[in-house]
Amino acid sequence: MSSTIAITNRSLHDQVASRVRDLIIEGTLEPGKRIDEARLIDELGISRTPFREALRTLAAEGLVIVRPSKGSIVRKLTAQDVFSMLQVLGNLEKLAGELVCETATDEEIAGLIELHERMMGYYRTRDRMPYYKLNQEFHSRLAELSKNETLQEFQANIQARLKRIRYIGNEKPEYWAGAVKDHEEMVAALSERNGKRLGEAMSNHLAKTWDRVKDSL
Repeated sequence: MSSTIAITNRSLHDQVASRVRDLIIEGTLEPGKRIDEARLIDELGISRTPFREALRTLAAEGLVIVRPSKGSIVRKLTAQDVFSMLQVLGNLEKLAGELVCETATDEEIAGLIELHERMMGYYRTRDRMPYYKLNQEFHSRLAELSKNETLQEFQANIQARLKRIRYIGNEKPEYWAGAVKDHEEMVAALSERNGKRLGEAMSNHLAKTWDRVKDSL
């Protein structure tokens, strides 16, 4: 890493958390490894306090383990952890898909489809991180539009823990193309307001995610 990653502008806490989160997602900060706080603080050009606050945020998301007096480490998920989370997430998003087609307004569905189109723009240029972030937003917004607060809470919790896992699911070109095909099926179902079709598309997408990531764990 170089000093070009120095933090400037907007909310310091949010930007530090965002930057460290990206380093975890990209694998620059490796799962199971201790975070070199002194080096990152220097390279980000910040003080210790906002950095520690950012680590607490990431710990709450399940990405970091903060160990008093021992330093923080990047959480490492086992294969069973990932399988279990994807299994539950698949069922949550299946329900979300069914509910969205029942409860969302035409304007809300149009917003999801527009978000998908922006994702496709990044896919066409193979710009992986912006694509990934819009992908995460798509899944979060779908859960939000279910209008079920319990579903939203559990979906957000699991999705946060799987950030690195979902990112590596698109490492191979054929895996990324497969994920895009899944999303095109989701949008087709959304356009029809076909809740059963959308629910199955969401569930199948998460099942395929396991197939795409299991050999990397």
